[in-house]
Amino acid sequence: MNTLPPPSDPLLQPVRDPRVRDLVLDYADMHSLVADLALPGDASMYVMSAMETSRELIRHSYYRYEFATVAVTHSLLVLEHVLAERLATNEPLNNLIERATDAGLITEGLAAELDRSRLLRDRLTQGAESSAALHPIRAVAMVRAVFDAVSLLLRPPSEAGTAAPAVGGVQPEYGLARLWEDHLRAQFPDGFRGVDFDGVELVLLDADVAGLVQQELNGGLDDSGIAHLWARIADLDKIVPLINEEYCASYFAKLRTMAQVAAAPYIPAAT
Repeated sequence: MNTLPPPSDPLLQPVRDPRVRDLVLDYADMHSLVADLALPGDASMYVMSAMETSRELIRHSYYRYEFATVAVTHSLLVLEHVLAERLATNEPLNNLIERATDAGLITEGLAAELDRSRLLRDRLTQGAESSAALHPIRAVAMVRAVFDAVSLLLRPPSEAGTAAPAVGGVQPEYGLARLWEDHLRAQFPDGFRGVDFDGVELVLLDADVAGLVQQELNGGLDDSGIAHLWARIADLDKIVPLINEEYCASYFAKLRTMAQVAAAPYIPAAT
C-alpha cells in the first residue's frame, strides 16, 4: 500500500507530496498540467461543477497523490450522466460507451480511453487497485478523454455528424496516435510499481514518456520537451534489455517504440 502517514499536527499547512517530486517544481506548475482541460460553456451547472472538481483534484494531487486517481473516478460521474441523457437510456457505463461509439458520437479510440477509466473504477471497487493507482500525468490523459467525450456529446445532433474527431485533433490512422491508443489500453506490469533498473524508476519513466507523447500529439514539443524525450529514450534503451519478465519487457519495448516515433520529427542533424 503506497500511502502517507497522517499529519501529526492538523494545523500544519499542506506540503508537497513526495511522490510528485519529479513532476513539477512547485504548486504553480500544476496549473499548466491541467490548463487545456477546458470546461464546455453550454453545459449544465451539474456537469460544469463535476468537471471542474475533477480538474482541481488533479491540480491538488500536488499535495495528495491519491487525488489524481479520485479525479478520474469522479469524472466518470459526469460522463455517465451525459451519456444517459444523450442516449435517453439508463444502462451500465460500458453499455453507454458502446452505444455512443456505435452511433458515431465518439471515436473508437476515445471509447477505449473511456473504458480504461471505467475498468480502473471497477478494480478500485473490487479492492484490486489502491487510490494511488495513477500518476497525475496519466490522470490528466484519462480525464481529458472524459472532457473530450462530454464536449462531443453536448453538441447538437445536427452538428455532431457521424465522424467524431479523434482525441487531440489527430486522426487515429496516424502512427503515433495509434500507438498512443494502444498504450492507453495496456495495463502497467503487475509487481513493477516502485521498481527501478539501473537507477531508472519504471513508473516515472512510463509517466514521463506518456506526458511527452501527449504534448507531441497536442501541438508539438518545445526544445525542453524534445531534450527530455531523447533523455527518456536513452533510459529506455538502457533498461529494456535488463527486464527479464516477458510482459514487462514487452510493455517497455512498446513504450520505447512510441517514444521513438514521437521523437522522429526531431532527429538531430548529422554533424
